[in-house]
Amino acid sequence: MVGVLAGPLVRGELGIAPGFSPEQKALATDLMRLNLIATLLFSISGLVMAGLQANQRFFLPAVAPIVYDLGQIFGAIILAPSEGYRILGLQLPAFGLGIHGLVYGVILGAFFHLMIQVPGLMKSKFKWFPKLDFRDASFRRVIRLMGPRLVSMAFIQLIFLARDNLASRLAVGSVTALSYGWWIQQVPETLIGTAIATALLPTLSEQLAAEDQSGYKNTIERALKVMIALSLPLTVLISLTTLPLIQRAFGFPLDDAQMILRATQAYLVGLLGHSVVELGVRAFYAKQNARIPMLVSGLGLLLYLSLAIPLMQVLSFGGIALANSISYSIQALVLILLLNRSIVEKFRLKSTFLRAFLSAIVVAGVVAIVLFLLPLPISALFLSFIAIGLGVIVGVIPIWPEIRLLIHL
Repeated sequence: MVGVLAGPLVRGELGIAPGFSPEQKALATDLMRLNLIATLLFSISGLVMAGLQANQRFFLPAVAPIVYDLGQIFGAIILAPSEGYRILGLQLPAFGLGIHGLVYGVILGAFFHLMIQVPGLMKSKFKWFPKLDFRDASFRRVIRLMGPRLVSMAFIQLIFLARDNLASRLAVGSVTALSYGWWIQQVPETLIGTAIATALLPTLSEQLAAEDQSGYKNTIERALKVMIALSLPLTVLISLTTLPLIQRAFGFPLDDAQMILRATQAYLVGLLGHSVVELGVRAFYAKQNARIPMLVSGLGLLLYLSLAIPLMQVLSFGGIALANSISYSIQALVLILLLNRSIVEKFRLKSTFLRAFLSAIVVAGVVAIVLFLLPLPISALFLSFIAIGLGVIVGVIPIWPEIRLLIHL
C-alpha cells in the first residue's frame, strides 16, 4: 500500500503530502494532473445535468453518479490489478496499471457520468450558444449564486488536502486506506444522498416558486425519512461484512484490508450526515440562498481541522476519517435545524429514527449469527454474501414504510 512512515507535525509543512518522499510526491503530482481530465468531464456533465433538470428530466441525472461509481469499480478490479480476479468461475482480465489504473477508472467514470446523459440532451433538442449577456437578470442571479458556491467547493477541497497532508505523516498505507475507505463510503452515499437530493432540487424549486410551503416541507421530510431509514442499517451492514470483499476486490493482504476496513467504518459513521448535507444544501439552493450552505461548509472545515489532529493522535488514520464524519454530521444537524426554523410545520422524524435503529440492531444480529455462530463450511467471501443477503431481507422489515416512501419519492 502507498504510504509513509509517521512524522511529526512540523510548522510550515503545509503542502498536500509533506510526509511523502520525493518519488511519492512526483507520483502524486502525476496522478493529480490526470485527475484534471475527470474535472473537465465533470464540468461539462454538470452543464448537461442542469439542462436536463430544467426540462424536468431527472432519471438520467440521477443515474449518472451510479455509472460514475461503475467506472471506478472497473478501474479497481480490471485496470489496476496485475493478476485478474476470478468471480463466479469467470476469469477477469487485468491490465496491471497499478494506482494509475484507479485514476483511469475515475476518468472513465466521469466519461460515463457525461455520456449517460447525452441521449436525454439530444431528445430535449438542446442548443447552446456562446453568448454572455450581463444585462440578463437570470445571468446576474446565477453569478450571485455561483460566488458562494465556489467558496463552498473550496472549503470541501481543503478538507481533502488536509486529509492527505495529515495522513502522509502516519504509518505506511494510511493515505491509501483513507482513499479506499472514502471511495467505499461514497458508493452508498451516492445512491442515498446524491441521487435523491439531485432529483429533488427542481421539485423543491417549483414548490417554492408556487409558494407551496407545505409541499416544500413534505418533500424534504419524506427524503429525510428515506435517508435515515437506509443509512443507519447500511452503515452497520457494510461495516460488518465488507472485509472479505475488500480483500477480494482489491487483492490486498489481510493487514492492509483491515486498514481499509477501519477507514471505511470511520467514514460510514458520517454516511447519514453526508446524505443529509446533500439534501439540506439543495433545499437552500432552491430558495436561491447559497450563503447559508457556504457558511455551514466553512464551519465544517473548521470542525474538521480542529478534530482531525487530536483524533489522529489517538486513532491514527481512523481519527482523520472520524473527524470527517463528525464534521459532516454537525453540518447536517445545523442545516436541518435552520430549515426547521424556516417552516411553519416542523419535521417529524422520531418514528423513522426508532425504526431505523431497530433495523440496524436486527441487521447486526443477523450478520453476527451468520458470521460468528453458524459453522458453515464455505469461504469467508460467500459467507459475507449470505450475511449481506439475509441482513437486507430482515433489515427491510422495520423500515418498510420508508421503503414505500422511496418508491413514491
